[in-house]
Amino acid sequence: MIRQAALDALPVREAVPALVSALDGHGAAVLCAPPGTGKTTLVPLVLAGLVGGGPRRRVVVAEPRRIAARAAARRMAWLLGGAVGGSVGFTVRGERVAGPDTVVEVVTTGVLLQRLQRDQELTGVDVVVLDECHERHLDADTVAAFLVDVRETLRPELRLVAASATTDSAGWARVLGGAPVVEAAGISYPVETVWAPPARPVRPPHGMRVDPAQLTHVASMVRRALAERDGDVLCFLPGVGEIARVAGQLGGVDAEVLQVHGRAPAAVQDAALTASDHRRVILSTAVAESSLTVPGVRVVVDSGLAREPRVDHARGLGALATVRASRAAGRQRAGRAGREAPGAVYRCWAEAEDGRLPAFPSPEIRIADLAQFALQAACWGDPDAAGLALPDPPPAGAMAAAREVLLAVGAVSPAGRPTARGLRMARLGLHPRLARALLDGSAAVGARRAAELVALLSEEPPREYGDDLAAAWRRARAGGDAYAARWRTEVARLDRAVRDPAGLSPTPPLPETGGSAPSPPSRGSAPDPTGAPPPGERGPGRSPGSGAVPDDGAAGLIAALAFPERVARARGQGAFLMASGTGAELGDGSGLRQAAWLAVAVADRPPHSASARIRLAAVIDEDTARAAAAHLWTEGEEVRWEDGDLIARAAERLGAIELSVRPLRTPDPALVRAALLDGLRTEGLGLLRWSPDARALRARLGFLHRTLGAPWPDVEEDGALLARADDWLEPELSRARRRSDLGRIDAGQALNRLLPWATGEAARLDELAPERLEVPSGSRIRLDYSAEHGQPVLAVKLQELFGLAETPKVAGVPVLVHLLSPAGRPAAVTADLASFWQGGYRAVRAELRGRYPKHPWPEDPATAEPTRHTNARLRR
Repeated sequence: MIRQAALDALPVREAVPALVSALDGHGAAVLCAPPGTGKTTLVPLVLAGLVGGGPRRRVVVAEPRRIAARAAARRMAWLLGGAVGGSVGFTVRGERVAGPDTVVEVVTTGVLLQRLQRDQELTGVDVVVLDECHERHLDADTVAAFLVDVRETLRPELRLVAASATTDSAGWARVLGGAPVVEAAGISYPVETVWAPPARPVRPPHGMRVDPAQLTHVASMVRRALAERDGDVLCFLPGVGEIARVAGQLGGVDAEVLQVHGRAPAAVQDAALTASDHRRVILSTAVAESSLTVPGVRVVVDSGLAREPRVDHARGLGALATVRASRAAGRQRAGRAGREAPGAVYRCWAEAEDGRLPAFPSPEIRIADLAQFALQAACWGDPDAAGLALPDPPPAGAMAAAREVLLAVGAVSPAGRPTARGLRMARLGLHPRLARALLDGSAAVGARRAAELVALLSEEPPREYGDDLAAAWRRARAGGDAYAARWRTEVARLDRAVRDPAGLSPTPPLPETGGSAPSPPSRGSAPDPTGAPPPGERGPGRSPGSGAVPDDGAAGLIAALAFPERVARARGQGAFLMASGTGAELGDGSGLRQAAWLAVAVADRPPHSASARIRLAAVIDEDTARAAAAHLWTEGEEVRWEDGDLIARAAERLGAIELSVRPLRTPDPALVRAALLDGLRTEGLGLLRWSPDARALRARLGFLHRTLGAPWPDVEEDGALLARADDWLEPELSRARRRSDLGRIDAGQALNRLLPWATGEAARLDELAPERLEVPSGSRIRLDYSAEHGQPVLAVKLQELFGLAETPKVAGVPVLVHLLSPAGRPAAVTADLASFWQGGYRAVRAELRGRYPKHPWPEDPATAEPTRHTNARLRR
């Protein structure tokens, strides 16, 4: 029996007529409604004609999380007075509760994505509701883009609703082609904000780590909230580990403590979503921000932390990172306290910090690994995703890294088209790396064992399982915990999928949709006709064989097939070098520290750390590493500048791992020359032999280039000279074989080759930039043409310039005269001798005359005889 009173109490009912009208007129709409208004439950029932008397339609509701999909289906079934599997059903990965009478089906976005790849028209579906699209999960963005494409090209009658819990509706309206926005008001009560920062500073989060002092503070705020307020307490924490640690600090509280997250058992999830007659503390991840409505909550304790994916594309390492939650997330969390009555939120940070938080969470497409997205786009017929109506375009660097992965596993051709193998991978519901391990590993270790290991890799085992993949495998097989139960469900799914020649998902569409045998997408995504095997199956490398492989060997092989760039060789003391070039280290107590080779399955790299931390790995041998990472194998001559000298050797490598090396007696002269040039670029032209005359010549040529320009060469910067190495360093450079040979090249003699001999200007070098300048005393003084002075410098004793009225010029540029005392110490600097004689000279004469009485200091230097001698010498 339909629970009409509960349906009438849902605030979104006021917006339903406008939504139906928008869909009738445009075919698509954006529904903006706060959490708890009924947008997830009432709207699908109305659109399906199950309530409200409208025409009967098939409705698919896409949720970002499995826990939300199950909860939404249960709630709708309850409102209709029935059970899940009747008019309302759900399908998540590995679990389907639906039947022939199901009209509203709640699925995860990942399941809907797989259905779209098999049946682009979504045959038999009339309406699709994309729920919680404001969360900007990558699968949800991709599904939205595909559905917009379907509406434009195949099924304009397909109705599409993007439901968001925030006011960021304009962007989604643009994505849906200018769709109208329908807003629903929620019923909310006042929520008091209590700013509750820790008494002492805590370390900011980095990587997955959260300062234990921060978690202790959160636990204390939960206790404070229980003491100061009535009702249930909902506490937001970033992850499962933090939830468990805070729960451990709440022993003895007068309330039931529930831990709600995607991995929690169904019974715990049901308990959290059901009203209770006793007080509760619900410790939850972000899943309770908007996807779930938890009854009885009057108080929210917000840690202010969240988890986002991060990827180091250059090293191929990805992990979740703990970040500060956005202001939008903070509003969502606080609102949960005012759903049923006035409430309060305890924010575990200072009010002054709030304005510095990011406004919205980062869209996953900007920060996540895009390999799976790139494969989906390629199978859809748009390898670059350039034609997809995405809220944000994928970053070019992340897409390039994704294409490299897809090429390496044989999922796409060099042109970006999906291979037959790639189409099968896309339908397995796995990351392409794991799909490759499942398909290729099945032949070597058997389908069941490959499925068991890939299931372990698809959801990282709990930390208590340890860092040894083989040991974690044995524990999952024997385990009775919640993780082991989920693992067994996924194993069964993967085992069925890999045995299916078409590699289809075991969660097909409902029978009424009319979907029969699946067919490849029709929009230009035909598989590569060559059916080329993946690069990992070609090239040098020793096969591990397909005979009986022990469990430890199977674990290593599957991990290596999934992450070939992470096969790693020991460096000693628990340190390894991965084929990607990244160093990696095991924990101090790890039982893997004595292994010669590892296949690293899970690793992360803490900020500001050069090495990755190994979280999960398996022991392998060199043969397995070669076979799994064969596309990274290279052999050839390596001639390069390294550690201050030329290195010439023949090397065999697996990525960055050096397998073998031998010296080269007769390296390729061209490679030697290029390496020596690299050395000159790295360490500078100081490697050549620079005599004082050579340095002076370089400075003179630099002055002429600055002053007169062409045809005088640019020689001041090493880069400019190295760009013309052929013009001045040959033939000596081509004869050189090592660093010491560079030191025998006379740089002055080589520079003479750059003089403008062809135009005849070279003959004027001594005229335009003389090495020395004759002064009135008869001395020939060396000029300093160093670039830092800007003009030539003539450093000369003051008495040698008596009688010289005009400042000497070089190439039309007045020299800068450094006037020296009889002892050769600086006395004055001038570029205008005439002015100096008339004014500055008197002060210098007064200061130095008593200090150097043996030297002439005439009152009129303009008429005095220039000399480099003393008075006594002059009188002889």
